[in-house]
Amino acid sequence: MAKKMLLVVLAHVLCLNLFSQSEVTVEELKAHIAFLTSPDNVGRAPGGRANRQVVRYIKNEFKALGLKDFKKGYKQKFMASLRVDEGVSEKEAKTWNVIGFVEGKDPVLKKEFIVLGAHYDHLGLGGPSSKSDKRGVVYHGADDNASGTSALLEIAEYIVSQKDKLKRSVIFVAFGAEEQGLLGSKYFVNHAPVRLSKIKLMINMDMVGRMNAEKHVYMGGAGTFPDGVDFMKKLGKSIGLTPIVHAGGVGGSDHVSFYKKNISVLGMHTGGHPQYHTPEDTIDLINFDGQQQVCEYISQVILKKATSEEAMYFIYQD
Repeated sequence: MAKKMLLVVLAHVLCLNLFSQSEVTVEELKAHIAFLTSPDNVGRAPGGRANRQVVRYIKNEFKALGLKDFKKGYKQKFMASLRVDEGVSEKEAKTWNVIGFVEGKDPVLKKEFIVLGAHYDHLGLGGPSSKSDKRGVVYHGADDNASGTSALLEIAEYIVSQKDKLKRSVIFVAFGAEEQGLLGSKYFVNHAPVRLSKIKLMINMDMVGRMNAEKHVYMGGAGTFPDGVDFMKKLGKSIGLTPIVHAGGVGGSDHVSFYKKNISVLGMHTGGHPQYHTPEDTIDLINFDGQQQVCEYISQVILKKATSEEAMYFIYQD
């Protein structure tokens, strides 16, 4: 197994060396998802060797891209209470969030932050959150949420290439233990490396790899920041997408933890599918061209908000 894992990593490095550039590429998205969904990562459940392996991978990518770390390093450790089947004793696992940032250039606005996040964990070998009766088989989680994690890495690469234009700073977070009840994002907002009042927008990507033929990109929370609904509609249409924009409808992924702290949010996804939370959520079903477009969309959202001097503030939505 160790030799097999080494081959996967070497193939990934070779691919990134061939295709590495500041623009989001299909080749790099594929390489990241291929690693994350490898059977050797055993479905990316919290705790254990495979979890450490995935965290190390993301941390090393952050470092290689030139993201800065906060004083306590890239990794934010926490204990996750795991969901278990009825009648099974409660379990805890040590896991991590992975955090890096790009500092803005404006002497005042660099103290304000936009957060881009995605959870990297999945369901391991099945369990109480799965939609399938299968146990003891790898739940690959290609769309949920290797797609969001790969997008996080690719968008980070692009934003680093634009760092001289940034006024506000941008934080990138790969959350652990989302599937156990948003545990990573809850821990982050309660132990944030910056003042929560300085986080002006949190964008979350959860399942962004299955864009349909109509090019729908769904989002909730666009009304939580000024002019957000019109801004997201116009920007999406300008790059050939069909944005389905909700002012509220904040939803149920990691951005909810931020919304509950009165932080503006966008929860982004490309829609549900029958393979959700089953072992059949595999890399061959990812629409990589569509995912690349989602990355472009979100990259432009970040760039426009991080280079603007317009005031950003929280607007409550029902």
